[in-house]
Formats: sequence, C-alpha cells, structure tokens
Amino acid sequence: MLNAAVIGLGWWGQTVVEILHDSAKLRPIKAMTRSAGGTAYARQHGLQVSGEYTEILGDPDIDAVILCTPHTTHFEQIVLAAVAKKHVFCEKPLTLTRREAARAVEACNENGVVLGVGHERRFDAPIIEMHRRLDSGELGVPLQIEANFHQDKFLDLPSTNWRLSSDEAPAGPMTATGIHMLDLAVSFLGPAERAMANVVRHDGLLANGDTLGMLITFKCGANALISAILATPYDGRFALYGSKGWAEMRDLSHPDAPTGSSLTICGKNGERSSMQYPAVSAVRANLEAFADAARGGAPYPTPQSEMIATIAALEAVVKSARTGQVEAVEG
Repeated sequence: MLNAAVIGLGWWGQTVVEILHDSAKLRPIKAMTRSAGGTAYARQHGLQVSGEYTEILGDPDIDAVILCTPHTTHFEQIVLAAVAKKHVFCEKPLTLTRREAARAVEACNENGVVLGVGHERRFDAPIIEMHRRLDSGELGVPLQIEANFHQDKFLDLPSTNWRLSSDEAPAGPMTATGIHMLDLAVSFLGPAERAMANVVRHDGLLANGDTLGMLITFKCGANALISAILATPYDGRFALYGSKGWAEMRDLSHPDAPTGSSLTICGKNGERSSMQYPAVSAVRANLEAFADAARGGAPYPTPQSEMIATIAALEAVVKSARTGQVEAVEG
C-alpha cells in the first residue's frame, strides 16, 4: 500500500479521493487544502489536513503526492516533491512548456522517484486494443488520426475559476480536453513536428475561448486532426486510419461517469466489426499503475519521452493559437 497526500481538494482532487476509497494499492491519508469546503471534505473522508506543501513533503508517513493543482504550479511542486524523495502523480498537463517537462522528469530520475501523469485515456481498453492492432501490423502504416473531446461542464463555472484563466488554460479547451487527444496521438505516432491551431470564443460563452481546432503533423509523416469544445454536450471519439484499415473508439458517456465504450475495426477488405466494452475506471487504473511502479513492480507504462513530447506539442499548439501561424514543435 502506497500512502499518498492529495494536493488540492477541488473538483478533481475530490474525484481522486473517491475513486481510490477502496484501492488496495494507493491510499490517500492526507490532503492539502486552504479552503473551508476542502477541509470539511477531508475530515468527512478521514484525511489529515495541511495547508502547507512543505509540511506534507516533510511527513515521513507520506510516500507520494497526487497533484490536483493549477497547471502553472506543477513544475515547482514536482521538483520539490522529487527532492523530498516523494513519488509524484501529476494531473495533466504535466507542465506548460517542454523545458519544464524535461526538467521535471530529470528531477524525478535524479532522486529515484516515479513520475506519473493523469493521461488516463491511455488505459481505456479500446485504446489498448487499438495499439495492439497497430503494433501487430493489422492496420498497416499509420496515416492520420481524427479525434474529439467535447463537453459543457465548464459553462457553469464562475469567470474567476482558474480553469478558465488564459494563464492556467491557454488556447481555451486545450488543457481541459484537447490535451487528452493530443497525448493519445503522441502515443500512436511519436513526436510531433509542427502545429496549426485556432481557438474561437462565441458570444456569451467562455471568455478564454470555447472551440479549438488543430492540425498536428508528426515526424513520422502522419497527421492528427483534433477538436476540443467546451460549449456542447459530451462527445468523445478517437480514430486511427492506417494503410491497411482503421479503428475508431467512441465513448458512450463522459469518462467522469463511464457507462462503457465501443471499438469499430475496419480491415483492408472493408469489412467492419464492432466490440462493446463495459465501464471501467481508467483513472483508477492509471493511479494504481503508478502505485505499482512506485513500489518496485512493473514500470509505469507511459514513457517519459512521451510525457515530454506531449508537452512539446502542447506548447506549439498554444503558440499557434496565439499567432495564427504554423509553429514548430521544439525537440
């Protein structure tokens, strides 16, 4: 059992606590929060409370921290935890720049701690099966990815919420939903080469932009067309097109409350087959894979090179949305 402290008890921090309430691998025993609501929630769930990050890092009973904090704080919090010899699970995005991502990975490696990141879509069963089909050669050479992640959960947030800040969430929906599809694209296609993105704000909706479209070109020669919208009911789709066939995953409901998903495969002969998958918490699977790695079990399955590659692509998308130009991906 890995004892953890949840840093930040907002919407997602509370979600993590509830997902892990009966985990046999990772147990939240402490939380950092400075709000009355967060403190009351922590006590209700039997968690010790601290308002200071340094106090948590100095606690010998804490093996790991789970960062559910604003994006601009991730880099410093990861490095401080690594130096304190605490394993780190960080919600997405890992950081907002490639330089910080690389340094965060380096700090964890230098101090012998495991770094996990909240890209749980990698743990969805249809995505794992899609990887298997591509790796076996069944789909041929990857040509293009088309993906979207849309939701309207943020429409009721107050305008002062950090998730709507241009500093914390540049390029509108990118860090909320688009980053998940971008990370999946990196997992299939490798490092990106250049990005073109456009973000739009519709009247009366989110001030930081509610609709994002992007074209990412990868070093392997394939493209990814990704859409992220924060002003329409949920829809989630990830499709990979190869030279011998294609595969498409669709969610039946928002991953926050999963009810299952489907995977359709089309072979070279044009015949299609579909599979249905039951609801499983990919968030929990990711967190428990992190706990296994921290306890010396199987290595954490997301390669660190891909953690950095995702943030490098993110940085280029954000820059392109700002400049209106095609932007090169660093590294």
